[in-house]
Amino acid sequence: MLRNFSKELEKWKNENEKMPLMVIGARQIGKTYIIDEFCKKNYSDYIYINLMDDEGIIEIFDEKINTDEKIRKMELYLRHTITENTIIFFDEIQESESLISALKYFCEAEFPYKIICAGSLLGVKLKRFKKSFPVGKVIIKYMYPMTFEEFLIAIGYSQVIEEIRKCFDNNEKMSNPIHEKLLNYYRLFLATGGMPVAVNNIVENKLNILEFNNNLLQSIIDAYFADMKKYTLNYYESVKIEKIYRNIPSQLAKENKKFQFSKIEPYARKRDYASSLDWLIASKLVIPCYFVNKFETPLKGFVDEEKFKLYLSDTGILTELLEIPRNKILLNDNFQYKGVITENYVANELQANEISLYYWAKNQVAEIDFLIDTSKGVIPIEVKANENKKSKSLNYFMKENKTDLAIRISANNFGFENNIKSVPLYAVFCITK
Repeated sequence: MLRNFSKELEKWKNENEKMPLMVIGARQIGKTYIIDEFCKKNYSDYIYINLMDDEGIIEIFDEKINTDEKIRKMELYLRHTITENTIIFFDEIQESESLISALKYFCEAEFPYKIICAGSLLGVKLKRFKKSFPVGKVIIKYMYPMTFEEFLIAIGYSQVIEEIRKCFDNNEKMSNPIHEKLLNYYRLFLATGGMPVAVNNIVENKLNILEFNNNLLQSIIDAYFADMKKYTLNYYESVKIEKIYRNIPSQLAKENKKFQFSKIEPYARKRDYASSLDWLIASKLVIPCYFVNKFETPLKGFVDEEKFKLYLSDTGILTELLEIPRNKILLNDNFQYKGVITENYVANELQANEISLYYWAKNQVAEIDFLIDTSKGVIPIEVKANENKKSKSLNYFMKENKTDLAIRISANNFGFENNIKSVPLYAVFCITK
């Protein structure tokens, strides 16, 4: 499947190939597939090493010898001489702290090593790294589940993307039949989510949601819970991590979406769950959206770290956890979690564009779903699951803060009125910094 992340790989190859590239992302988002395809396509000599399957490499790099000798032993072990044309892909590199530390050597060596590494829980490993991390010697890039733009490409409708971008840039209405078709595809994407295995399955089943294999997403969730047990400090921490994760959907459904530790279990406090939450954020399984009390750039400087919302990394996984029949989403029925799934989708799309997420609320007067820092200053974003031109919270916010540009994401067509830019739900991928 064609992924936008391939541009990051090409950029690395063309601009800074000497510095090792580290790709961080959640399990089963397609890291291995896209890096493997890139290496096969661009290099005549390719070595793939999966550290989950090959403990020999881990043992070699754990030996108390210099890195030159480790590389010589690795060549002997692999029966493969490394040349100037060789690229090495270390998959699941979180299994070896010694190898991560050795990335500094690969960067500084006179020999032109070409190294890519990736890991499904690499972010967690780096948070709890005990050895010396090669700061400034590694390029770190984040990869996420598929966006709606990538979904359109996967289902063979890439020709419409240029039209979407044109309408977005010019605030020009999309032709209504195409607008309705895109909303239908958007709802299909909400139901399946952006995990490559799920997208591939719906494509194979000719976009028939009734034929979609729900077990695929449940298997991913089961793998997440298995990771929580395997890659945590102890059993008690893994229990806390799973409790937070399972609790997120119900907390998003509250009128006040601020995450509350006391809702996990009676008398629970932040201090009891702080490290567990850090684990989830570092693993890229959840997306934090922080409350800000001032509307100036940079927003990060005005964060109240005690107030935040949590979203899941993929809408398909969210619908699976909520056990929502996928045909209800496709039929655009009204149900309790419709707004929750829509807001989670927007969070996913914004994060994929490397946009940090913030929000604002004032008691029960108004709430702005997202605030983003852009080249044009701070822009408030309101999210609606259906067609809706009423923007009470947005109007209040704009008046109070003298904001001259806002975005309303809904099922409405493109447009611009009263300083509010209307963006259809299927065009969120167009919003960038």
